[in-house]
Amino acid sequence: MTKLDRALALSNAQDAIANPDNPELLANGVRTSLQWFAEQNPGRAVEVRVPPYLAIQILGGTTHRRGTPPAVVEMNPKTWLELFTKELAWADAVSSGRIIASGERSDLSELF
Repeated sequence: MTKLDRALALSNAQDAIANPDNPELLANGVRTSLQWFAEQNPGRAVEVRVPPYLAIQILGGTTHRRGTPPAVVEMNPKTWLELFTKELAWADAVSSGRIIASGERSDLSELF
């Protein structure tokens, strides 16, 4: 995988937010921003899922290979894009139930 540029990932995410009815922009925005996020936070200890587009593994520590990972964070595409573009705070997303997080390292607030 080539290194992604944050500006491109951010631009794609903003395009997706601005055009919520365009499935191609939504898919592209989620995928490029998640891939950039994974590059910045390498590892396999936490799985971040944004169905149906992509799941990534991030953060060093425990290595996950098969089965359910030790920490899982799942959210819908809109929530992910708003977090990534800083339109939504992690704490607000968690308290409103927009993020489902389980496991020891599933609090990703420091990364946003």
